[in-house]
Amino acid sequence: MKEIYMDNAATTRVSERVIKKAPEILRDTYHNPSSIYRGAQMAKAEIEKVREDLAKSLNANPKEIYFTSGGTESDNWAIRGVAEKKGQGHIITSSIEHHAVLHTCEYLEKQGFSVSYLPVDDKGLVSIEDVAKEIRDDTILISIMYANNEIGTVQPIAEIGRLARDKDILFHTDAVQAFGKLDIDVNLENIDLLSLSAHKLHGLKGTGALYVRKGIRLENLIQGGAQEKKKRAGTENVMGILALGEAMRESYEERDEKNRVVRGWREHLIDTLLAEIPYSRLNGDREKRLPGNVNISFRFIEGESLLMLLEKEGILASSGSACTSGSLDPSHVLLAIGLPHEIAHGSLRISLDYTENDEGQIEHLISVLPGIVERLRNLSPLYEDYLKGEN
Repeated sequence: MKEIYMDNAATTRVSERVIKKAPEILRDTYHNPSSIYRGAQMAKAEIEKVREDLAKSLNANPKEIYFTSGGTESDNWAIRGVAEKKGQGHIITSSIEHHAVLHTCEYLEKQGFSVSYLPVDDKGLVSIEDVAKEIRDDTILISIMYANNEIGTVQPIAEIGRLARDKDILFHTDAVQAFGKLDIDVNLENIDLLSLSAHKLHGLKGTGALYVRKGIRLENLIQGGAQEKKKRAGTENVMGILALGEAMRESYEERDEKNRVVRGWREHLIDTLLAEIPYSRLNGDREKRLPGNVNISFRFIEGESLLMLLEKEGILASSGSACTSGSLDPSHVLLAIGLPHEIAHGSLRISLDYTENDEGQIEHLISVLPGIVERLRNLSPLYEDYLKGEN
């Protein structure tokens, strides 16, 4: 059975353009970019070209882009870098951040920093008023993700950035899910630090970047050599960086049309599943949403069983973040938007991608999912008791 991959928020298949270019990069651009001979300088020039293109996509300056090992490192460096440079202070974040942010904040709390974890509404949106209420004289950083990795909700980043700028507070956003899909302008949106990752847009795992606005000083997360303007030690991942550049350029080609198509699939999927499967609900904001995100909770079933039966139909999806897939606890994001444990456990996240999916796959999912949900509910004593109560 042909695999139907619908878990693109977890990772994406490497772009065919990257695969075709990889042998050339591995064969001809293997030199250490820090060396002085011709081949090394050619490798360095290729890295700088990617840096320039990446900066252009964010309306940033190339000197403000630092390559990292991915979104987790970028989040850690942004938050710890600010905190450790300041020495003490207060940080504001949200209750639905990726664990790369939440666990970093928890670590800093143990070091004596104070952290406010903002609530969200039932759609997963942070309130500007709540951000403003939490600002204190010692607030040093606000870190709010651009778009949520589980429910797809896109936050009011420009408004939060404006508030932070007016209060002279640094603003970081985890844009791992948004980069390559949404328009991001670090100047218009008053973003001071931004994290991104290559493998969410058909690049290679182990590569990412951190945007740091000019004039902001961070403590180094990694000590060692003089790479990345002496701020991020370690021999550059030439293959990963060049693959990020190729994947990024491809993601921006006809992006508006790609997003239009994917949104169409998303809306069709949401409308049909909610209409055909009773006792289901959409999680996240219907409008302020990533193009390919569908997150629906089905009452009276367990998400793990749902995923296993979908895989038997060739469909790969998830019930939440891949970073917590080994946990038996329900999603912290779904709990934060007000779902009780028993409903949060029965969630399904479908994340669609223009180059990976097509209409036929969407229709196949629609054809099998209602039957799978019904089958699982028929095995549930909770569902049986509920129906008896209704009757």
